[in-house]
Amino acid sequence: MKTSKYIDHTLLKANATKSQILTLCDEAKQYDFASVCVNPCWVSACAEVLKGTDVMVCTVIGFPLGATTSETKAFETKQAIANGASEVDMVINIGALKDKDYDFVTKDIEAVVAAAEGKCVKVILETCLLSDEEIVKACECCVKAKATFVKTSTGFSTEGANPRVVKIMKEAVHGACLVKAAGGVKSPQDMDEMIKAGADRIGTSSGVKLMQGENANSSY
Repeated sequence: MKTSKYIDHTLLKANATKSQILTLCDEAKQYDFASVCVNPCWVSACAEVLKGTDVMVCTVIGFPLGATTSETKAFETKQAIANGASEVDMVINIGALKDKDYDFVTKDIEAVVAAAEGKCVKVILETCLLSDEEIVKACECCVKAKATFVKTSTGFSTEGANPRVVKIMKEAVHGACLVKAAGGVKSPQDMDEMIKAGADRIGTSSGVKLMQGENANSSY
């Protein structure tokens, strides 16, 4: 797979403007990224701009805390798909996972998988808030719920991805899910390390810099 197709070209900042979102789409077309990852309000605009290309539109669900209800997450997902999203990245209910309510966590993911109706669902674990054991349990919930990907991070908490955690996730899913590393991938070396650890997709706002072989200053 060509390097650019690992990248979800990401802009999730609250102050992102339409002009910046359209630039994101233009860059994604120019560099042939896997997708643009944007907040739900921008899905329709991105779908229109990217029509006829193989760059997908990805959006976020229950973002960034994961603490909305399962019904809300399902509604967000249905609306996003209707507006042109090909992929959704949902945040798990982190508190429920820490309470060891694995049945709830699984059903929360299943609600989004069902609402996505066959579209790609990536499940954000926010690994910086979890122990290694909790990461493994979360991955098991994702496999049971038939998610497409497990994903490390929102990029908005205390830490993003690291190769050690990516490797734990890759081993925990036993090939039943793909792995997305997101947050803090700011250099070609970072990206190489994530892929070597087992990442199948990279979420970053620094995609252009990475393709130019340069380091970036962005925190996501």
